[in-house]
Amino acid sequence: MQCAGHPMRITKALDALPPKLRAQLEKAHFDRERLETLAQRVGKGGPDANRVSGVVEPPRDGDVVPVPAAATAEGAAAVDRGRSAIARGEVAFIVLAGGMATRMGGVVKAMVEVLPDLTFLGYRIKEVDLLHQRYGARIPLWIMTSYATAATIEQAIEPLREGRSIATFQQDISVRLTGNADMFKGPDGGPSLYATGHGDLPDALKRSGLLDDFLANGGKTVWVANIDNLGATIDPMLLGWHLGHGSQLTVEVVDKVGTDKGGIPCRWDGRPVILEEFRLPKGFDATRVRTFNTNTFLIDARALRDAKIDWSWFEVKKQVDGRDAIQFERLLGELTSVLDTRFIKVPREGLSSRFLPVKDGPELDARRPEIAAIARDRGVIG
Repeated sequence: MQCAGHPMRITKALDALPPKLRAQLEKAHFDRERLETLAQRVGKGGPDANRVSGVVEPPRDGDVVPVPAAATAEGAAAVDRGRSAIARGEVAFIVLAGGMATRMGGVVKAMVEVLPDLTFLGYRIKEVDLLHQRYGARIPLWIMTSYATAATIEQAIEPLREGRSIATFQQDISVRLTGNADMFKGPDGGPSLYATGHGDLPDALKRSGLLDDFLANGGKTVWVANIDNLGATIDPMLLGWHLGHGSQLTVEVVDKVGTDKGGIPCRWDGRPVILEEFRLPKGFDATRVRTFNTNTFLIDARALRDAKIDWSWFEVKKQVDGRDAIQFERLLGELTSVLDTRFIKVPREGLSSRFLPVKDGPELDARRPEIAAIARDRGVIG
């Protein structure tokens, strides 16, 4: 039911959509009931509505650990453990390639040329091909797309499927709202659509059937990274460390530089979690925590499939067509609220860097020399 402030307006607007469009939205995993419920929250509570209750503390000693040195017994054991798991085909690699395709001039980021004759998507495919050459096992490459990126990515990978294990699965779609909880409409008069965040991954992946098939064939670990963070490659050391500590989830974090902001590792009612800064209680100084989440995760595949998550949906204000729009999103870091989690601090400088985010064209231009050096060092390019 709609609240008294805007009774039934979004419901009536959705009812008025052409039947063909309603069917397309349903096929793209639009959850109408969820939107009608979330619409009741628009404009209520302000920024404080996203804050967590309870006790939030900085990480404790030992919560965030550095990557073991390869020369140590711990490092050597981790490398051996990771290599063996890759060779047994126990790892799947997920790259997040959804969103709205707006930050690269309207071009789907996966198809942007990051190095000469090599797109972001092509880079990821070369990574898994290289691992196959080294270890003799095919690492499944699963690509989370959105309604805005799916067709382009599917077209690009179709001629590359032979001899490879490449699949896509699509995240959810929803309808933007105005500040009055009405339907936000685009220039064509139709609803303004958006992808609902990388927190869609667990549900979308289960829906695809890929995870069940992977588990049935002996799969054990799912590695998740943003398609634009080419530092986040599959690394036997990190995989072995993850498998060795016995927890269900590993989050890669890096040192903050300057005014960096993002989800931080902390303790929430005693539990190690990632919390975005807008979720922190008033008075908690996020600058006290000098690391933040890279959105790269190693996850026990069975735990991911079986996780029961009461997702938080965050109200986000966006500028769309020069106007304020409201959309609700969920974030993958919330997995830490239900899975036993460990944090590992990875490098962000030099050839060992695992954090090379590229959000737009200027950042790509600035990072290309570093990306090329790392790609050459890791054997992705000659």
